[in-house]
Amino acid sequence: MGVLRAGLCPGLTPEMVQLLRSCGIRTVVDLVSADLEEVAQKGGLSYKALVALRRVLLAQFSAFPFNGADLYEDLKTSTAILSTGIGSLDKLLDAGLYTGEVTEIVGGPGSGKTQVCLCVAANVAYGLQQNILYIDSKGGLTASRLLQLLQARTQDEEEQAGALQRIQVVHAFDIFQMLDVLQDLRGTMAQQVTSSSGTMKVVVVDSVTAVVSPLLGGQQREGLALMMQLARELKTLARDLGLAVVVTNHMTCDRDSGKFKPALGRSWSFVPSTRILLSITDGAGASGCQRTMCLTKSPRQPTGFQEMVDIGTWGIPEQSPALQGDQT
Repeated sequence: MGVLRAGLCPGLTPEMVQLLRSCGIRTVVDLVSADLEEVAQKGGLSYKALVALRRVLLAQFSAFPFNGADLYEDLKTSTAILSTGIGSLDKLLDAGLYTGEVTEIVGGPGSGKTQVCLCVAANVAYGLQQNILYIDSKGGLTASRLLQLLQARTQDEEEQAGALQRIQVVHAFDIFQMLDVLQDLRGTMAQQVTSSSGTMKVVVVDSVTAVVSPLLGGQQREGLALMMQLARELKTLARDLGLAVVVTNHMTCDRDSGKFKPALGRSWSFVPSTRILLSITDGAGASGCQRTMCLTKSPRQPTGFQEMVDIGTWGIPEQSPALQGDQT
């Protein structure tokens, strides 16, 4: 299979190679078949870092069969479930966002996609005390909205400031900027694997459609290739580096049937593990805040489940006033 050496995969440094060799681990096969708890104790290495390293090697060489017990053990040791801060959405997602997966929120204009993303960011940064990367490709994110969500959770200004600092915001208005951001993050996260010091858990991309749609149409094969490159980067961050990735996607009208469907076509439909369709509820009332969330794709639950929600109260305690502002 190959001798372990520095640079063989992200996170495998010369120091780690030497420590693994001191434990009798010299090849990729040795590492993936070893008892990682024993190796961690003998070599003074982080067990979490070894699990992450093994996942990267398996994904990179991918010639190893798994059995059900291996898969379940990997799930227990490497997957975290992160609440979105929206109870009804967590219910559809089977408790929350799963690290290692791409979750997609699909909806038309004004359906509340950005509101979902902002609520996720606030809950991860304050409630879970984890860092989040928020990639804004359409200018929908505002600091005042984030602050509103955080003020509903805590009146302590220092806690609000701390949560805001854990939300890293990047504006990427074309696909090349977005790819650069994701590749830089992958490099940074790969370095953090060896020390287990990183706390980045969630990446939000709002939206993928804004940077991909201008590239598609006609015979623009380069646009399709760039879209699939973006897909690979997102799935690599999720699967190999243990992040929960959330993306938003628009709706488009099918020219043949006249029905609305998620944008970006069939090629993109295989990227998200889970897809939530967000739509404005008929007869939403004067406030216009009623929305329907429908599970249309899931690896864990039957599709078709629906939840009715009021976007004016997302992420807001019941005793607090409803959030006002944009609903894009």
